[in-house]
Amino acid sequence: MSVQLEEKLSQTKIYPLKKEPLWRHVKKEWKIYTFLILPVIYFLIFKYAPMIGNIIAFRKYRGGPNFLGTEWVGFKYFQMFMKDPNFWRAFRNTLSLSIIYLLFRFPLTLGFALLLNELRRIRTKKLVQTISYLPHFISMVIVAGMVKELLSSTGPVNTLLENLGHAKIAFLQLPQWFPTIYVASGIWQGLGWGTILYLAAMTGINTELYEAAKIDGASRARLAWHVTIPGILPTVMTLLILDIGGILGSNFEKILLLYNPLTYEKADVISTFVYRMGIGGGNFGNTGGNFSYATAVGLFEGIIGLILVTLANEVSKRTTETSLW
Repeated sequence: MSVQLEEKLSQTKIYPLKKEPLWRHVKKEWKIYTFLILPVIYFLIFKYAPMIGNIIAFRKYRGGPNFLGTEWVGFKYFQMFMKDPNFWRAFRNTLSLSIIYLLFRFPLTLGFALLLNELRRIRTKKLVQTISYLPHFISMVIVAGMVKELLSSTGPVNTLLENLGHAKIAFLQLPQWFPTIYVASGIWQGLGWGTILYLAAMTGINTELYEAAKIDGASRARLAWHVTIPGILPTVMTLLILDIGGILGSNFEKILLLYNPLTYEKADVISTFVYRMGIGGGNFGNTGGNFSYATAVGLFEGIIGLILVTLANEVSKRTTETSLW
């Protein structure tokens, strides 16, 4: 019987499914596609339309009705910031802060997700998740205010140091302390929220794999290493690619609220540099209003980010067969 079935299957011609044209699929499922109208409009107005403004990186713009500039200057502003030592200081600080933050946040977030996944009591798990998620919803202005109060000369940290017999430290005025403040506050605020995608990916792992590993005598640590992590590896690599692509996009709001001229040496990044040059309005000795110059720097940052995310995607595709495209 099985031989006859195999012969019949071998003689059966399998025709590939004909791909339905997109316009026909849209016509058939038009009710579902209507949900895309508002997101598409949003991206067109607030994401793609402003890209036209990149033209002023190659034109002289000094304000007024001519929003595309008055004359073509080519790569003049690119040459200017390439020779500007303040730009290269901001570039180095951006790379330094982002890489340090990524090296600490990424493994800590993954480890915290694995620990949450090991909690068996649902009530305890939900309580820990709620507590760890809450800092994400605190306004950045409030977070910066909390950091300043904690690290001020009369704050609890310096009070504790004084009680222990140590001298007070001006944390917010010393450049060498800024990376520690930036990374620590970022981890506190985003650690719990960053586990959401990992936990969602863990729910899709086949439970039979855990049962088979337990029968073979695998411990919890081995279950996490040999079952959980391989199961969520596509999600891990996707998030890593996105993080690498945004490595030049430091947290602008927090840095702007925490830095000052005394900490420029370690705190000034590309985004704050662009802000001061473009619309800073004379903050900290800058005249502001250099829109074309600021646009050229921002365009350079975007191009570098595109190159980084493309390289990370290709490396991930070749090593783990996981990629964004």
